[in-house]
Amino acid sequence: MIRDKVTVSTQTLQWECVESRIDSKLLHYGRFVLAPFMKDQADTIGIALRKALLEEVEGTRITCVKFKNFPYEGYDIPGVQESVHDIVTNLKGIVLRSNLYGTARAFICVKGPGCVTAQDIILPPYVEIVDNTQHIATLTEPIDLRIRLEIERSSGYLRTMPSTRTRKNGCFLIYALFMPVTYTNHSIQSYKNGNKTQEILFLEIWTNGSLTPKEALHEASRKLIDLLIPFLHKEEENLALEDNQHTVPLSPFTFHDKWADKWDKLRKNKKLRKNKQKIALKSIFIDQSEISPRVYNCLKKSNIYTLFDLLNKSQEDLMKIENFRREDTREILGFLEQYFAIFLPKKKFY
Repeated sequence: MIRDKVTVSTQTLQWECVESRIDSKLLHYGRFVLAPFMKDQADTIGIALRKALLEEVEGTRITCVKFKNFPYEGYDIPGVQESVHDIVTNLKGIVLRSNLYGTARAFICVKGPGCVTAQDIILPPYVEIVDNTQHIATLTEPIDLRIRLEIERSSGYLRTMPSTRTRKNGCFLIYALFMPVTYTNHSIQSYKNGNKTQEILFLEIWTNGSLTPKEALHEASRKLIDLLIPFLHKEEENLALEDNQHTVPLSPFTFHDKWADKWDKLRKNKKLRKNKQKIALKSIFIDQSEISPRVYNCLKKSNIYTLFDLLNKSQEDLMKIENFRREDTREILGFLEQYFAIFLPKKKFY
């Protein structure tokens, strides 16, 4: 057995991907090492990361299917080898990758005979199919198969379901499993460092291919940070409230109009240290805003992930981003002005 060698620092927690492989398009594997931990800390982090990987990381799935002229599940479709139930089950297993916000529509329009696979799905430009060969149906006759699909991005399970599986409009709702992480496991190795017992955390992650294990670990860690930041600043927030002052919420999941007022008060509060403002800006992620997916993708490719990253740019810098248009810059400026009362300079002054 080959044992992974890990260089452990006694001062700073470090991590490394020690193994990464692609078994198939729908099965990616990664093994990570995090160290050094004090005794019992590794298990605490391992359990938290495992829960976040399985329940917090978002995936994209088909959640609703509607057949043209075939509104009843369980009926056979003339000229189709599979039943409606089988087709819905196959569509449930289609793995997608996206930066989708809300619900999007997709379509299947195929003329038989022939096999219908995932590559026959007509998707919005911001949704991708992980494996185009996934089977959907087999047409045995020259018929037209037309299906309308609804696609959503979420985490965990689709829990909000009607009492019956079929709506009145003939849509078949799917109990979607959004989780891109199919399995994760952690183990701990202890070692002596002088008189102290320290630990190394080994974390294994399997994904369905819509995310790499490294991307899944990044998102799970970010979700945990978002949840915990308010507790770190609770004492400071209480002190501010005693002075009739307010601080910015540091774990934003959605943007609301009241944020603009809170942000304005934060800017006017001269007693707050600059590093507190920097932490607040770094905790507001662009992917949680209401900007369009296309603009978000352009920003992400330029390593702009948080509000802090964005405010370090000028309008001129934004226009230099690949595929960025003038109307995209106006969208960003409007977003910053509406929610934060912030204006980006046209040029950066040094």
